[in-house]
Amino acid sequence: MIIKKFTAKTEKEAIENARAELGEGVVVMNVKPVKSRGLFAFLKSPMMEVTVALEEESEKLTAAVSAISSVIASSQNKEEETVNSAPVKNTPVTEKAEKRDGSVMKEKRENNSAIEEKLDSLQSLLEQQLQKPEEEKEEPAEEEKEETETDKFMHLLHNTMLANEVDEKYAREIMDEIELINKPNIPFDYALANIYQKMILKFGKPSGIEPASNGIKLVFFIGPTGVGKTTTIAKIASKFRVDEKKKVALLTADTYRIAAAEQLRTYANILEVPFRVIYTVEEINKALDDFRDYDYILIDTAGHSHQNTTQKDNMRNIIHSVDDRVESEVHLVLSATTKYKDLISIADSYKEMADYKLIFTKLDETTTLGNLLNLRLYTGASLSYVTCGQNVPDDIEDFNPQKTVKRLLGGKN
Repeated sequence: MIIKKFTAKTEKEAIENARAELGEGVVVMNVKPVKSRGLFAFLKSPMMEVTVALEEESEKLTAAVSAISSVIASSQNKEEETVNSAPVKNTPVTEKAEKRDGSVMKEKRENNSAIEEKLDSLQSLLEQQLQKPEEEKEEPAEEEKEETETDKFMHLLHNTMLANEVDEKYAREIMDEIELINKPNIPFDYALANIYQKMILKFGKPSGIEPASNGIKLVFFIGPTGVGKTTTIAKIASKFRVDEKKKVALLTADTYRIAAAEQLRTYANILEVPFRVIYTVEEINKALDDFRDYDYILIDTAGHSHQNTTQKDNMRNIIHSVDDRVESEVHLVLSATTKYKDLISIADSYKEMADYKLIFTKLDETTTLGNLLNLRLYTGASLSYVTCGQNVPDDIEDFNPQKTVKRLLGGKN
């Protein structure tokens, strides 16, 4: 395994550098800001350090979770010691093989993979299951006695997903797909690697806001009231304006809430970017003319009841009024604390307006992230960003599938 750090002005640039040098197969293990060094370091913007790993082909399956494998190996060794009561005499050949195997295992333990580091709490859950005193275990029914430790482990993963509020339908689909490729008595690390990779594939590639191929990129933010749309727009605008030195303009079509417009105006003043309230389609087109030399125009919209037909029609007209003029995209902003049933209703309603990407806010206000996977699979929409606090511009990041799957499988941050 190759583990290497790359430093650049932005996380995206560092990851691109890693892929350019090591290939597309790199796995992001850690991302953190680092301070610039030197005499005038305090005048420089912080850099982003990305740690990536690249596994050799022979390591991709076996290097998944040796920490969990060691628990299993310990359990299996105890069973073997009970069955094989007669001691086996070591020969020079077997001793040499044991030393070689021992050195290989030591090397694998030292080369910790990203999954090993992330699923620490899942290991403790597994240990509790495997090391539970015999007297505390209920006598299994006759037909359940054939259940293997791998079966128990898969049930544990399934229950962990449900505890994180992954919908039963999707949790069952994932387990069924894994069962088709798992072989009898497959090692735990193989099983865990399979389900980990399967869930990452379910989330798909994150899809943040990219520059237009030519001219301005117009970005609409839609969603119900109270989810943090305006603050999210300010965070994204700050990222483009401060970190990437792009020219940004802020517009709001939210003429229902004066406070929301004033809040966005305040952020625009701080960032020293243009701000404008728009009431009609004509005013959007006027803004496109006025800001034709800009990189991004971010538009806040009114949060409303997804059952209000008139407001939905007005929103649809505004969004599609620019289809023939500029590149545009729509982001549906949702709170991770909203009930799944309500999220489905909201997603269906806004789907009538336009195709969208998903932004989830308030991850710091919930202990379960199952709805991120639920909505991704229900809508088929890509995830772009997540937010975890009110601080502008810090509390926002590109959606990270690996980090989210780790949480869904019981790992810690």
